[in-house]
Amino acid sequence: MEKYLEELKKYAEKNHIPIISESGCDFLINFLKKIQPQKILEIGTAIGYSGSKMLLSLLNTNLITVEKKSEFVQFAYSTFKTVGVLNRAKIIHGDAFDVIQTFPRQSFDFIFLDGPKGQYLKYYPYIKNILKKGGYIFVDNIYFHNLVLGPKFVKHKLRTIVVNLRKFIDIISTDSEVKTTFYNIGDGIAIINKL
Repeated sequence: MEKYLEELKKYAEKNHIPIISESGCDFLINFLKKIQPQKILEIGTAIGYSGSKMLLSLLNTNLITVEKKSEFVQFAYSTFKTVGVLNRAKIIHGDAFDVIQTFPRQSFDFIFLDGPKGQYLKYYPYIKNILKKGGYIFVDNIYFHNLVLGPKFVKHKLRTIVVNLRKFIDIISTDSEVKTTFYNIGDGIAIINKL
């Protein structure tokens, strides 16, 4: 399995498909092993790399993963089948904003947020609603190539993403219903714990 996932990672790099960094993935897996969630929601399936890594490290966990691009849905299905986790993975093809509004309250004990960065702000009230008390939201790429942190010039096409991520950081930092911790790992990680 590891050899296949290593090849998958190389394929993603070669084809500019965004997947979690190696340091971010190690951190994610170690965190998951500690908390042992039963039901995970992943926003942003891509080719099924992080979903496979999560399921292979948690033998009693089920995953629902949401992906907008149809070519990625097919690819992820094949990945899950190859690594032997298809029986515990459900791929939903659709826009995450629409999909997350269909889940009942407190459906998940862990949410891996790795979809379109500019949408995190819009998703937040809904994903917080479907997260169980005591559950965690793991946010990848929170610093977005370090553009979010500094006063660096931000290209026009990236400006909305950066502005929205800054607003998102403000909200999760000041929301009294959660406790948020930031980690300078990979492209920045935030872990939000619902109190």
